[in-house]
Amino acid sequence: MDVAQIAKYTQQQAVAAWVDYLNQLRLNELLAKLAAQDINLEQALAELQKMKTAIASVIETGKMRGGTKGAHGFIAEIAEVYIRNARNLIKGLDSVYKWVNNNGPADILRNSTEIQQKFVQAGGHFGLEAIKAHIEKYPNFLQKGGKYQIPKDFYDELQRILSLSQEEAVKESAQTYRLWKWVQAFFKNNPQISMDDIEPSVNTYAAVQTGKIKETVNEEEARIKAEDKKCRKEAYEASKPTLREGAKAAGTSAAMEGGMAFCIGVWKKRKQGKHLADFTAKDWNEVGIDTAKGTLQGGIRGGTIYAMTNFTATPAAVANALVTASFGIVAQAYQLQQGNISADDFLVNSEVLCLDVSVSAVASILGQTLIPVPVLGAIIGNMAGMFMYQIAKDHLSEKEQILIANYQHTFTSLNKMLDNRYHELISQLKKELAKYTSVLELAFDKDVNIAFAGSIAFADYVGVPTEQVLRTKQDIDQYFLN
Repeated sequence: MDVAQIAKYTQQQAVAAWVDYLNQLRLNELLAKLAAQDINLEQALAELQKMKTAIASVIETGKMRGGTKGAHGFIAEIAEVYIRNARNLIKGLDSVYKWVNNNGPADILRNSTEIQQKFVQAGGHFGLEAIKAHIEKYPNFLQKGGKYQIPKDFYDELQRILSLSQEEAVKESAQTYRLWKWVQAFFKNNPQISMDDIEPSVNTYAAVQTGKIKETVNEEEARIKAEDKKCRKEAYEASKPTLREGAKAAGTSAAMEGGMAFCIGVWKKRKQGKHLADFTAKDWNEVGIDTAKGTLQGGIRGGTIYAMTNFTATPAAVANALVTASFGIVAQAYQLQQGNISADDFLVNSEVLCLDVSVSAVASILGQTLIPVPVLGAIIGNMAGMFMYQIAKDHLSEKEQILIANYQHTFTSLNKMLDNRYHELISQLKKELAKYTSVLELAFDKDVNIAFAGSIAFADYVGVPTEQVLRTKQDIDQYFLN
């Protein structure tokens, strides 16, 4: 029994199983991220729905809070809270904004930070006079860590005005210069207020007006969905195989195979009766050459298995078998070219080699299936299969060996058939999922007529009994009025 060969095959299959485990980790991480993103999208859209409900209560006919001139202030507070929360939730972050709505010193809470909004256009002074009036009423507001918030467009223009020199402001226009002087005087006369105490809202002044807010909400919904697609794409891109991970697989494989070659080389010398202290320079040279060959082959093996398992539909154990067979057949071809073996010997040796690696691959696959522990199952399966195979080769009759060979061939064919069936089912599942997504999108289309027809198609698609589906206006009237 060739124990060294069994150990070598086991080490090689361990590398293949480890590469397969790396691939599975990436796939598991992708699935986990996509599942989490489903929850993120659901929560973000739910937050926007809350915003719609709250805004509707503000501008409800006959009960408009703040009147026609002040309603946008309440809308701005609501929009700030729910849009900020939705943008956090779609990225998997916490919703940290809360609408206070109690006519106190703060309109919004961001964690423990109090925020007072000033969406005031009167005077054309960016709401700074309103901030001054508020701080005179609540002089400790800033000392407690409070913040003032103005429309995003107001904040951007205020920053621009402050960045101008006097000469630049004069050169731009008389209106700009007047505004520049007013802003400079405001901050000079009110040293308790600085730009560090002011921050921009997520919305512009126009975006929260009663006639504009519906469009703003729709745009935000589109933005959230676009961000969701971006997050999913980033998750997918992160799950792709990388050159760095491939190099890691190649390096680890090189170290393992080189180490195994060194150990086997030393073991063979020890088996000849030599002690380590008796090793000659020639002995160490031979061990070193074997180690170097093993290291080189290990690097090629790790990189090739990583590439085949990620860019072709090849199981890791089979990829390893192909690499091992390739190395062996190349070596036999070299021996044939050198005249050390005959053509018949080349064919026989190549057939035996392919059979050996096939048994190793099948045994590893079976072991990983029966013992679903990463790497360990493949190692145990390979060792058990190779030991049984070696015993068969050494001790069983020719007829029994043929039966075992046929048995292994059957397993190989079955594995190939199952692999093909697996890919067929995956392809079918992708098609059905695409069809389901298409029907679902129609059911939730912004166009009511399309959504109604899409809802009927969706109900039929998922198997709702025909008599329970409302298909016409008469069906709807009869259902709700009777």
